[in-house]
Amino acid sequence: MLPRHAPAGMAMDDLLADFLTETHEGLTALDSALLRLERTPDDQPTLSEVFRLVHTIKGTCGFLGLARLEAVAHAAENVLGRYRDGSLPVTPAGISLILSSLDRIKAIVAGLEAAGAEPAGDDAPLIEALNAAAEGRSTPAAAPAAAPAAAPQAEAPAPAAAPPAEAPVAAAPDVPAAAAEATGGIAAPLTIRVAVDVLEDLMTLVSELVLTRNQLLQLARGHHSDAFAVPLQRLSHITSDLQEGVMKTRMQPIGNAWSKLPRLVRDLSIELGKKIELDMRGAQTELDRQVLELIRDPLTHMVRNSGDHGLETPEQRRAAGKPETGRILLNAYHEGGHIIIEVGDDGRGLPVERIRAKALANGLATEAELAQMHEREVLRFIFAPGFSTAQQVTSVSGRGVGMDVVKTNIEKIGGTVELSSKEGRGTTFTIKIPLTLAIVSALIVEAGGERFALPQIGVVELVRVAAGGANPGVSAGGANATAGAGGQDGGPRIERIKDAPVLRLRDRLLPLVSLAGLLRLPAPERQAEGFVAVMQVGGQAFGIILDRVFDTEEIVVKPVAPILRHVTMFSGNTILGDGSVIMILDPNGIGRAAGVGADAAGEDARRTATTAGGMRSDASASLLLFRAGDETPKAVPLGLVARLEDIPADRIEMSGATPVVQYRGALMPLIPVSPGWMRPDGAARQAVLVFTENDRAMGLMVDEILDVIDERLDIQPGSGRAGFIGSAVISGRVTEVLDTAWWLAQGGEDWFRTARSAAAGKSRPRLLMVEDSAFFRHLVVPALSAAGYEVMAVDGPAAALRLREEGHVFDAVVSDIEMPDMDGIAFAKAVRAGGAWEAMPLIALSSRAEPADVARGREAGFTDYVAKYDREALLQSLQDCLSASVAA
Repeated sequence: MLPRHAPAGMAMDDLLADFLTETHEGLTALDSALLRLERTPDDQPTLSEVFRLVHTIKGTCGFLGLARLEAVAHAAENVLGRYRDGSLPVTPAGISLILSSLDRIKAIVAGLEAAGAEPAGDDAPLIEALNAAAEGRSTPAAAPAAAPAAAPQAEAPAPAAAPPAEAPVAAAPDVPAAAAEATGGIAAPLTIRVAVDVLEDLMTLVSELVLTRNQLLQLARGHHSDAFAVPLQRLSHITSDLQEGVMKTRMQPIGNAWSKLPRLVRDLSIELGKKIELDMRGAQTELDRQVLELIRDPLTHMVRNSGDHGLETPEQRRAAGKPETGRILLNAYHEGGHIIIEVGDDGRGLPVERIRAKALANGLATEAELAQMHEREVLRFIFAPGFSTAQQVTSVSGRGVGMDVVKTNIEKIGGTVELSSKEGRGTTFTIKIPLTLAIVSALIVEAGGERFALPQIGVVELVRVAAGGANPGVSAGGANATAGAGGQDGGPRIERIKDAPVLRLRDRLLPLVSLAGLLRLPAPERQAEGFVAVMQVGGQAFGIILDRVFDTEEIVVKPVAPILRHVTMFSGNTILGDGSVIMILDPNGIGRAAGVGADAAGEDARRTATTAGGMRSDASASLLLFRAGDETPKAVPLGLVARLEDIPADRIEMSGATPVVQYRGALMPLIPVSPGWMRPDGAARQAVLVFTENDRAMGLMVDEILDVIDERLDIQPGSGRAGFIGSAVISGRVTEVLDTAWWLAQGGEDWFRTARSAAAGKSRPRLLMVEDSAFFRHLVVPALSAAGYEVMAVDGPAAALRLREEGHVFDAVVSDIEMPDMDGIAFAKAVRAGGAWEAMPLIALSSRAEPADVARGREAGFTDYVAKYDREALLQSLQDCLSASVAA
């Protein structure tokens, strides 16, 4: 049972653990302070400190409903109160009595820690003695502190000297572990508080150590000295571990930045006459304290805007067929090296036409320009300074300040903010920010003869372009991708439209910015090849033309010198391994300075190809081509690959018979595609395709990365070879297509449930897949396509129901269960409630496949329930459901 007044959503164990930590710290300080007070009875500061500490313990006890502790602390506080106001002199007998009460508190706390509840005991004699002392009467002898009944072996800790003020220590008492374990004890976490300045100094020293490490590695690469290779590699690993450890000391839960929002939403609800529910998810997601402080105000403003602008009044919501209570969602999670924060509401959405009219009235765009803009571009006018669609100014909003400041502050820390909105359904802002501002991963690039650092957080892919804008080589998908070598005819090429360079990349024209030209650097001599870094900044995409790309390096961010702060294309500077000082590029500033944005026509084309935010098996697919084992090319959907890594051979270790590598604070299994793989020797390097989903990662070792191309994936089922779903003709060559699910299962992680045997269907019906995870969409669609199905995948029930409203017809639907906004159970009920899809087979695909889950799914209307990802069982289920549907 939660204590009275306990914060909603907080477990009793968490509250008690925090209480124990704070109480042990206070008791340790009290022992020393009371002895000091006994020596100098007139020491008013010490007396005030003692009173405050006992008062804090008493107040916390009352909050948690710990009646016995509260009674003892309250009686001791009465005596100290008389000492503090001078109405009672401090005497050795009185100090002894207070120390006795502290011993009793320690004994009760020890019992609480061992059993999870206050032990039984009689404190009446001690309380009577304390009350008598407070009233100035003669004090009877206080009973000694008894050991708690619940844990007779527990002993109160001996008094300890107070730690230094700048680093107070909180430690658990000497309670044996067995007593605490005896399924309900609450152990106080062992913690030490360190001043922030000390942590900042440590971070600075680690940053300098990283720079020195980089310099040593650079020297070693230049001299090729084998004698230094092993110790330098060891130094590199230790430095990385130390860096990670120090970074953890700076990390704080993002919930600390949300702590004031429930009260803000409550007050806003009363002020605006609205019913508002605040749903906070991922509060334990950690990020750097410095970043936390910088996003606190933007998040507050966005939540305030959602409540004022976004949510309707109860009357308006009833009229729109919505619940009276509006909902604001705060969600945070890790993705790669950054944090994703979503701030959304289920309110009225942004008024596109009103924004368009306001932009015209404010002179932000002409009528012709607005007519050509995509809806998403129009919505981004809300980030313009002085822009507001509020019809009246209130104490909350309407003055046209706020969202521009939000965007500016987020971009200052290397982040981006995107928005999506649907009138009548709500608005969601998606913020992407780096985990830390101190050390970041960056590409070292060159333009105009100068080197720069380009933060990887904004790099979507890297394209190699030959002279004359001809053939590019590899581009690697994912938020932090890097490129390999190679190239094939018919790839993207640089073109010109009215003297403006653009890159025809897959289904869109991408505007390009010459970094050398933007920074007025001397144009390089014509060279055989160059690179384009494809950047995503908010809702805009553009390419930066580069002369060379060197390598990925972890860089220490130093602030920009005051003389260069007016140059908005730079976000800082750093020192490379060779001692060179280079500038760190700011993609946001480059985009603003160049005035480029995503091509609307290309965006429309992409939307057509991926209806409702999903993907289709009969549309062209981005494929990563590679070679492994033999000369036959192999392919995997690019959307599945999180990163391409080129790992030094000496970093590959063995865990039993499995090769592994230390990757981002964990051991990542490496699975060789070649059956006869042997660990490379010497200075060799291993190409690895990295697959990630949530906190899981697996690396697929290949011989050589060939290319990335866009081509329709028409898979012919293979001969049943394990690990491959079939073959396809890609770029004129027979190419084997990997069964990624099979390879993921070899990594030892429980990515999917155990597979069952079944035969694949032979027909080609149309399927709709509803799955919020892009990873699983890219995983399942090729497998179902290879089995003979025509598949369309969408990212959620809302998109699926829109397809029903638009008249799309499918033979069956495969749906995930656990999805945001509307889950699979609600989706099934909506489908079965009536309409064109009412009788269509529905198959649930979920990681939760216990009997109770299956029963719940069938009750909601699912025809069948399959464990995720049991490919063979899914194919069998589809065959059975479709056969039954035809027979009916």
